[in-house]
Amino acid sequence: MATGKTAILSLRIEPGLKEALRAAAEQEHRSIANMVEVMIREYCGRNSVVLPEQPAPVSSNQSRLANETKSPRTKKDA
Repeated sequence: MATGKTAILSLRIEPGLKEALRAAAEQEHRSIANMVEVMIREYCGRNSVVLPEQPAPVSSNQSRLANETKSPRTKKDA
């Protein structure tokens, strides 16, 4: 999953391939952009292509837990 800024990618493909991509994305309940990203990641994983490191996304539950377990700040801490 992308974190931070994303890059724009413009490309031309055959209409039949575009329709196949749209159908695949719809079948997996994804946007076309997300489907392309998933396909690239899967290809890289299968073919030993190293992807740049990305920090793991923090889910809302993890974020809430982190906030709940922090000790309250006192005036001395500030």
